[in-house]
Amino acid sequence: MFKAEYKAILTAAPFHLDDAGMAWVEATLASLSAEEKIGQLFILASMGMDPGEPERLAALKPAGITRFFLSGDRDAELGFLDQVRADARVPMLVSADLEGSRMSLPFGTEVPNPLALAAVDDVQATTAISRIMADEARATGINWSFTPVIDINAAFRSAIVATRGFGSQVDRIERHALAQIAAFQAAGVAATVKHWPGEGHDDRDQHLVTTVNPLTLTEWEESHGRLYRAAIDQGVMAVMSAHIAFPAFVRELAPGAELEAYRPASISRVLTQTLLRERLGFNGLIVSDATGMAGLGAWGKRSECLPEVISAGCDLILFSNDPVQDMGYIRAALADGRITAARHEEALVRVLGLKAALGLHKASVLERSVLGSAQNKATAQAVTARVPTLVKDVKGLLPLSPAKHRRVLVITGGVVSPIHPEPFAFDLPEMLRSEGFEVTLYDKSTPQNPKDFDLVIYLLGEETLLTRGRIFLDWLRLTGDFRLAMERPWHEVPTMLISFGYPYYLYDAPRMPCVVNAYATMPSMQKAAVDCLLGRAPWQGQSPVDPFCGQEEARY
Repeated sequence: MFKAEYKAILTAAPFHLDDAGMAWVEATLASLSAEEKIGQLFILASMGMDPGEPERLAALKPAGITRFFLSGDRDAELGFLDQVRADARVPMLVSADLEGSRMSLPFGTEVPNPLALAAVDDVQATTAISRIMADEARATGINWSFTPVIDINAAFRSAIVATRGFGSQVDRIERHALAQIAAFQAAGVAATVKHWPGEGHDDRDQHLVTTVNPLTLTEWEESHGRLYRAAIDQGVMAVMSAHIAFPAFVRELAPGAELEAYRPASISRVLTQTLLRERLGFNGLIVSDATGMAGLGAWGKRSECLPEVISAGCDLILFSNDPVQDMGYIRAALADGRITAARHEEALVRVLGLKAALGLHKASVLERSVLGSAQNKATAQAVTARVPTLVKDVKGLLPLSPAKHRRVLVITGGVVSPIHPEPFAFDLPEMLRSEGFEVTLYDKSTPQNPKDFDLVIYLLGEETLLTRGRIFLDWLRLTGDFRLAMERPWHEVPTMLISFGYPYYLYDAPRMPCVVNAYATMPSMQKAAVDCLLGRAPWQGQSPVDPFCGQEEARY
């Protein structure tokens, strides 16, 4: 007999299951074998086109996969996902980080990232972009996004928040996050707010270390608490519990807490169950952040921490380098009582409830004509054109023209991505060449003298992604020589810096006379910036963070 408490969970927000959906959850739960019940606690990472991957996944029987699209081969990717979904006895959650820019679907529409949308600060534009992302995700077979990021970019040195979130102002974050949640879920894609209980004050990266939310309870309630409560009221289907400590709340309950005050939320019953479930009233699904991250691994043995993810209150374990071993850890914890049968079953109810709420138990046809459609691209390009932000131009350099600035020296480290071994080349130099500029790329092996040029452009492309540790203006890496790293050309030659990513380089170069922030490295953003640089389009972006990093001198 299906427990009354499970019916209460599934009929309430955010699941809102009808009788048919409830019956499917009840029947499916009853049909699961012991091994399937363990598999349904895992979301596994999937990347590449290994022909043995579908068979491997079918044997493991996970609740779902997160697909990383490393290839632009549309037919191969779609065929792979079709096969994986068809092979699953229980419908699969297929998740992705729908964050835009380089995280856009490679065979879909290129869209701005969250910080770029915050620079436009038009909720209708965010809704339009979010709807494109959701429609194209559903067409691909994706039904769950690990977004929006509702972290607050309070620490400008943070290398993990900036371009992934909607800035540093709570009001702006709330507006755009709620718009994205509504657009995603209206299109049949579950939204996830992260990173619980709130990132952005610690300038370290939880991929590398357990980070700390240092706020008092009052400060937290006015900021992160407000954002999570608003998302819950909006009906967000999932929360990602991260490897972030929140000592103030732990010490409210246990004033003498020492090390335990710094336990990551992902394995903290106090933060997951007491604060999120009970005080904030969240009834939806809780997924851990990636369990391979050092923010969890630094805390203890995987054999001990992984069961704690479930026993502390998360319903799903995100990622595994060795699923057979990790499922063994869960099996052992169920056998010795570290994970109770009741906690296991409750997690399964929410996992199956999310699947039913998304209609995965019903037959459906994927409308793939929307992928990269002309209408979607036009909408995205129109929003992208509004993003580039002129931070400062104290010497009146702009607009650029071949008549005044024909010989251009570009100093760049390329487009940096932690998941690729080498940087990508920028498109912008070739775009300038097509406009009549003579562009030279700085060569570390035979350094050019900036005085031989009419314009120097520092071109930077570092979006905030995993395992960066720090992002800064690395003069030595750009120039290749410690003496050249100390030279500043802007007193003799017109000079500017353009950042397609991290918006805080003025901290390292406060006297840079001309700075443009464009937040996302994608080619369409580079084209939008060129149009603004040449005066063909107006500068419309408004900075969603303090690009001067609190330094008054950087404004001049």
